[in-house]
Amino acid sequence: MTESKQSSGGKPRVVVVMPAYNAGRTLQMTYAELPKDTVDMVILVDDASTDDTVAVARELNLKLFLHDRNYGYGANQKTCYREALKAGAEIVVMVHPDYQYDPTLVPEIIKPIQEGRADVVLGSRLLSGAPLDGGMPWWKYVSNRFLTGVENWIFKLSLAEYHTGYRAYRREALETVNFDLNSDQFIFDQEIIAQFVEAGFSIDEVPVPTRYFAEASSISFTASSRYGLGILWLVGRVALHRAGLWTQKQFQSLGKRYQEVS
Repeated sequence: MTESKQSSGGKPRVVVVMPAYNAGRTLQMTYAELPKDTVDMVILVDDASTDDTVAVARELNLKLFLHDRNYGYGANQKTCYREALKAGAEIVVMVHPDYQYDPTLVPEIIKPIQEGRADVVLGSRLLSGAPLDGGMPWWKYVSNRFLTGVENWIFKLSLAEYHTGYRAYRREALETVNFDLNSDQFIFDQEIIAQFVEAGFSIDEVPVPTRYFAEASSISFTASSRYGLGILWLVGRVALHRAGLWTQKQFQSLGKRYQEVS
């Protein structure tokens, strides 16, 4: 289900979305390293930060959307994707503004979509060689490998990693799945992948380096444990949906929902 839609300028319109929460210390250097010859627009959605994230975003003249309270990481992404589609994005790239993922790699992330080889691209830290050397905690590495194995088994894929925040989506993929029904929390990342799989979209990976440091966001061990249990519950629901034992609207495709700006 792969097709590369071209803009009038001969290349797809690329919109970077940044789901932000207290990213004031890292936003400027993240934005500075985005390849401006590749990216047509940057949208930042602030999830009621308590630091100077909004002030920095305004200084950088980003397209800014504000949540009136902290709704959660998944809810932030929902706003990101709605606004990117309304802005006419043909390829949407999620770049975390905490500088955990290398912004200069956007051209590599979108390349499989531009070439018609994929609808969804994940930036995989586990393809890059040694994630533990990049600072990934050992318990995150072990849980990542285990959960990825379970997801590969259910989804019938062979990806190196599902648990990455560096992603690119073709417009049609986001228009087709019902991401509004997904969680407002971290499990959103895996629910939308399950939706893409069920809709028949192709998924590719590119290697990205692992970067863990004090300013980068990271969920706690307790939150990670809840996230892991949520993934097991998710793949169980997918299995029941496929078997016809528990049909769920969340995994059913939609028609076109968002109109481009003129």
